[in-house]
Amino acid sequence: MSHTPHELAEEFPDKVEKMRALKQTDSHFARLADEYRDINRAVHRAETNVEPMEDLAEVEMRKKRALLKDQIWSILSKG
Repeated sequence: MSHTPHELAEEFPDKVEKMRALKQTDSHFARLADEYRDINRAVHRAETNVEPMEDLAEVEMRKKRALLKDQIWSILSKG
């Protein structure tokens, strides 16, 4: 399998342990992280033409990924 860019551990390397703990204790965070992983991989497949799609659909997925990343960062940056 090829390396998928923009994984959460790569985006927030200093928060890996906190993310791991939150995935175990916070169901909302776990859902956001899972959704981010799924959409990030879908974007990567579209970008590499493994699963090509229309430009507008790809742009919308990137926007969704950015929104999820912002929500995840909001949680990680607290406390």
